[in-house]
Amino acid sequence: MRKVTIGDRVRYAFDNYMARGTIALVLGLFLVSTLVVLGISFLVSLTGFAEEQGWDLPTIFWAALLRTLDPGTMGGDTGQPGFLASMLAITFTGIFVISALIGILNTGIEGKLSDLRKGRSRVIESGHTVILGWSQQIFTVLSELVIANANQGRSAVVVMADRDKVEMEDEIRARVPRRGRTRIVCRSGNPVDVGDLAIVGIQEARAIILLSPDSPHPDAAVIKTMLAITNNPKRRPEPYHVVAEIRDPANLDIARMVGREEAQLILVGDLIARIIAQTCRQSGLSIVYTELLDFDGDEIYMTSPPAELVGRSFGDSLLAYDDSTVIGILVAGEKPHLNPPMDTPIATGDQLIAISRDDDTIRPGGRAAEGIRHELIVAPVKRQQAPERTLILGWNWRGPAIVRELDAYVAAGSQIVIVADLPDVEVSLGDVLPALRNEAVDVRRGDTTDRKVLDALEPARFDRLIILCYSDVLEPQHADARTLITLLHLREIAATLGHDFSIVSEMLDIRNRALAEVTRADDFIVSDRMTSLLVSQVAENRHLKAVFDDLFDPEGSEIYLRPASEYVATGQPMTFATVVEAARRRGEVAIGYRQKAFIENAEHAYGVVLNPVKSAAISFEPGDRVVVLAEDGF
Repeated sequence: MRKVTIGDRVRYAFDNYMARGTIALVLGLFLVSTLVVLGISFLVSLTGFAEEQGWDLPTIFWAALLRTLDPGTMGGDTGQPGFLASMLAITFTGIFVISALIGILNTGIEGKLSDLRKGRSRVIESGHTVILGWSQQIFTVLSELVIANANQGRSAVVVMADRDKVEMEDEIRARVPRRGRTRIVCRSGNPVDVGDLAIVGIQEARAIILLSPDSPHPDAAVIKTMLAITNNPKRRPEPYHVVAEIRDPANLDIARMVGREEAQLILVGDLIARIIAQTCRQSGLSIVYTELLDFDGDEIYMTSPPAELVGRSFGDSLLAYDDSTVIGILVAGEKPHLNPPMDTPIATGDQLIAISRDDDTIRPGGRAAEGIRHELIVAPVKRQQAPERTLILGWNWRGPAIVRELDAYVAAGSQIVIVADLPDVEVSLGDVLPALRNEAVDVRRGDTTDRKVLDALEPARFDRLIILCYSDVLEPQHADARTLITLLHLREIAATLGHDFSIVSEMLDIRNRALAEVTRADDFIVSDRMTSLLVSQVAENRHLKAVFDDLFDPEGSEIYLRPASEYVATGQPMTFATVVEAARRRGEVAIGYRQKAFIENAEHAYGVVLNPVKSAAISFEPGDRVVVLAEDGF
């Protein structure tokens, strides 16, 4: 082994110093130039080279320093050769120092700009929302958070994903052009890395959203990120507010164990299945859900009841607010209770669950009760539930959950026919089929985009049709294209037969929804948008998770659109308070209505009006419907 020399040690120390970065290099140049200027200044002073100029040591140092910074200063020098040679040496040193300094500063600035583009600098925010992960859902979530924060003076959303910062910013700028007062900050990093989480200010965040990534095992990434947040040794003592997406029900228990009470878990497949099961049976229910889930309109809020309502019944609160709609009660420490019995007392500390324009618009008052026309309220009609036939075209991993959810709504003797161009549909239904109580399932193999296959199925014989995208085997755009082709064929068949189909179509990309809606306004397009809307709502208010769980659950109260003629006389002027009273007598909550005259008009929300002013006049016509929150649909 070669012996280490002093020169080797000097070179090693020099290499280590040079690796310290721009500031170390600048300081090194400053030190070298200072030593050179001081050394030559002392030499000139001791040798007397500057006697002709009459300079003392400080003057010599100042003159040498000027020649270091500006080589042109030497052009007017005169004197002894030794003096001129000294000044020339200083000038050469200055040329070297300034040239090196310019290069170092340029490299340092470029490096800093490169670091900024990488998105690795720390975010200094508080009370902000953090989004971890990246998927197509992020654009809907950001758009909703921007609307939700519109009435706040200062708000921020920080996005971190394992992607290039500039690319994320460009995509967000293109898809979310309107940001209002909300700042959207992007950072590059791995959400699973505890060190990277510190970049986005997790400790000061108001809410943390974990998006399910587009990967073969999305739940694993979400659960690991939750673990990095909740088990961080430097975590804050206060509980976090985490909203996370879980795709596989089998992973729900482990996610709950990791997230504990700090995480609100959205089971994506189960949510979509429940929405499809409910909306396919009621035309227009999709519009109602969208209105409740997005922030552009009326949403669900919690509010403390006024003193005059404490001690009174839930039924009394229904007409206490003229421009807000009370739908339930939240008792401290319990789950929200939607549409409780009308005689349920309102106690001190309870909160009312209400639909309103904003959280600050829930104000009691008005004279809604005075405008009730009791003579227009009709007696309840006994409904009979008959067996139903449902046709499902296409298939994906959400299919079994849809079949299971439908079984909770249909009458005994109902039938589901599934047609898909996949070989393993029956295998995926293996655990579901034995548990079905009310419906029989018939699985057939066929190309759902083939017009001949669709004609042979005789769609007019079915009460409702569901089109599922082939998301398990096709990329999103191709899967949506097949859904759109099937939908167009069915609309053509409906026009040819003169038959009105009730169709629910599932799509993956929200941008394809507009293409599908031009075929007919009444088609409901289920996509990741619904999940994104729910995630945004829960991120703003953690209690809304339990509210929507109750709303989408077959048990308890759900939303129904029922003929207005079953509640009040048609063709008669009245206030909406009359409808509220008619529903209250049946143990239901009226939250809105749908007018048949506007059923194809997108500007009027396809006829759906939620949370109408109770004192406002209205007249219902045959075909109009009332939107109610009730225990069952029959």
